[in-house]
Amino acid sequence: MPDSRPEPPVDLGIYSRMTIKNGLDPADKVAIAVTAIWIVMCLVFVGVVGLGDGASLGPLRFLILILAVFLPVALIWIASIALKSARIIRDESERLQASMDAMRQIYVSQAQMAATTMGPNVERKIDEIVKGQKRAEDALADFASVRSAPERPVTRPMAPPAPAAPAPVVEDQPALALATPPGSDTHSVSVADFISAMNFPETADDREGFAALRRALADHRVAHLIRASQDTLTLLSQDGIYMDDLTPDRARPEIWRKFAAGERGPAISGLGGVRDRSSLALTSARMRQDTIFRDASHHFLRAFDKTFSAMADELSDEEIAALTQTRTARAFMLLGRVSGIFD
Repeated sequence: MPDSRPEPPVDLGIYSRMTIKNGLDPADKVAIAVTAIWIVMCLVFVGVVGLGDGASLGPLRFLILILAVFLPVALIWIASIALKSARIIRDESERLQASMDAMRQIYVSQAQMAATTMGPNVERKIDEIVKGQKRAEDALADFASVRSAPERPVTRPMAPPAPAAPAPVVEDQPALALATPPGSDTHSVSVADFISAMNFPETADDREGFAALRRALADHRVAHLIRASQDTLTLLSQDGIYMDDLTPDRARPEIWRKFAAGERGPAISGLGGVRDRSSLALTSARMRQDTIFRDASHHFLRAFDKTFSAMADELSDEEIAALTQTRTARAFMLLGRVSGIFD
């Protein structure tokens, strides 16, 4: 049987161009030939044998004659249609397979092109991450040098002379000089230096930032918060979370003052203004999995709460607004929302 497969496939339903062009399918030709042979044989049989009188059969004689002639013809054409359908299904399956192969090749080529196109973007992102880690390492090195340097004498405001105290009572056992001396917790650092220290130096060449940070570290309470913030920001940077990338919603200074006064719940929910989903998801996952990160975060939250509550009365609304834009305050808003302290 000659191959009737079309050369360029044309979408003409289930029929190919060859079938429409020639008009007859090879299966149709075979069916016509077999039908003609069968009819000729029936005619020869009738001509030689004859129909007979058929007295016993009566009218059934014509029904039997029709069945004997046309039933085989019907079966022949049913077989022909079945053959054509099988051939058409085979051709369609081959075309479908060819289409799937073409689609697979297109998909592979597009994936390769996408990988080639995304290559520079991925490399640029990796370079940015490496640069960010290098900046964090440089800042840590500078902070370490600040810690290791001998503390300079800090000029504190002169306190008014205290009235003469009564003669001390001699105790059986002298007190150990381990407690914090009275008056050492006084905030000698200026507000401008405190806000600048909460934001940390911008670059390694930020001399004013490092000078303000050095003056803030001389204060015991502020130094405690700075070290806790430094540890937290370092841990967050390991997951690619940088405070410069966050743009939290600003809360009114009145809400911050309510927080400093000890109010909790929906009244201070505006402090959780961080909306970045990726940073929230990464921080929440690490909070659950990393115990060191969780402990450092809770320590930082407590230090910020204690320090801000102690200094809130000394800050104006403009100074509170400036403080909330620092990296330390953004870290507090991020971790506070993850921890649920603003709920």
